[in-house]
Amino acid sequence: MKELTRGNPFKIILAFALPIIAGNLFQQMYNMVDSIIVGRAIGVEAFASLGSTSYVSNLLIGFMSGLTNGFSIVTARHFGAGDREKVRRSVAGTIILGLSVSAIFTVLSMFLLKYFLRLLDTPDEIFDMAYGYIRIILMFMTTAMLYNMAAGVLRAVGDSLTPLIFLIISSFVNIGLDLLFIVKFNMGINGAAYATIISQTFSFILCCVYILIRFPYLIPKKEEFRITLHEVGQLMSMGLSFALMFSIVEIGSLVLQRAINGFGTDTIAAHTAARKISSILMLPYSALGSACATYCSQNLGANKPHRVFPGIRSAILISWIWSAVAILIGYTASGFIVELIAGTENPYIVDTASKYLRVNTPFYFVLGVLIVMRSSLQGLGRKTIPVASSIIEMIGKAVVAFVLAPMLGYFGVMISEPSVWILMTILLVLGYVTDKELMEKTFPKRKKIDNT
Repeated sequence: MKELTRGNPFKIILAFALPIIAGNLFQQMYNMVDSIIVGRAIGVEAFASLGSTSYVSNLLIGFMSGLTNGFSIVTARHFGAGDREKVRRSVAGTIILGLSVSAIFTVLSMFLLKYFLRLLDTPDEIFDMAYGYIRIILMFMTTAMLYNMAAGVLRAVGDSLTPLIFLIISSFVNIGLDLLFIVKFNMGINGAAYATIISQTFSFILCCVYILIRFPYLIPKKEEFRITLHEVGQLMSMGLSFALMFSIVEIGSLVLQRAINGFGTDTIAAHTAARKISSILMLPYSALGSACATYCSQNLGANKPHRVFPGIRSAILISWIWSAVAILIGYTASGFIVELIAGTENPYIVDTASKYLRVNTPFYFVLGVLIVMRSSLQGLGRKTIPVASSIIEMIGKAVVAFVLAPMLGYFGVMISEPSVWILMTILLVLGYVTDKELMEKTFPKRKKIDNT
């Protein structure tokens, strides 16, 4: 474990973010391997069915992930203040609230799933496969929440490496199970769902065993599970702000997916491939955002707010370095990567997905600022502006779905995210610089940064 309240901000954030980047990469491998094996072993329709359901699972599981991320910010603040009892009580609250909310969402999703897929205008030829796959994933969404909860606790106290190690192990388990269930046992697309669930459960178990052995003082005592309403309010306030931020974005994506589904199976397959590549290229930004949220929260808890802005500035610089790399990949290797992921050489699918990447990647410079600022404001306890920016993204995607997509076709979808990234970044930067209290804390006059 490491404290983020001392030392050079650039080096600390980079060192903390790198394991998260690698961990997110291996987490993406769950879906990536599913897609490659499904596309090659079953066919393009099965590949498209994965893509047509991705936003449904991202909405619900993303909400749970955002909730646990918000809980971990509270834990990080107590850790920065050196209060171990409050750390344990926040962990107890995370367990109680996380399990309760995931149980409710699991039940609701089972009743509403078919309605969602029909509402998204999922093509009839892939409906049954899409429903079978996503039903299994959502039935066991608690497994994804449990891993995110355990990993969030470790990251809150400065350990971003251990969750990475366990994800690497579980990713290889996922690959083996995909091959076993889909290729050997001919379980079809449902086999990919079962492989993902088992792998996620395995990574959660590894995290729990590690905490029990190495950091038993993080385990709440029996009486610490009796959390107060004030503690519930603290956790839910931060958790819901993160969860709403995640889910509002995905609601916009759901609306956008309906427009994409109307373009047919080949376009769905192209968009699925492009989005999976984009998800990998965007991993460093989400990792930097997570690192900044923890960094800001720990330093605020340790009463060192003067370290905040140098950390934000360092994270933005790192994001811009990666943006240059992502643009290079998008313009030179997109065709090859699309063929690999989609399992097809269909010129329409390859060309459409490649064009999507060439349109989007130049705007990653804006995306880096957006995610770092939004996560940092959350870590500093400023919830309104980040949620408002997510609402703008949702509205922007709805406009694309109902206005630009009918007018411009799939090109309207391609330009949707860059447009809303620009609007949201302007809002977040203005929200930061116009917050007088925050500016006074994080911009003290010529105060030397504690690098010791």
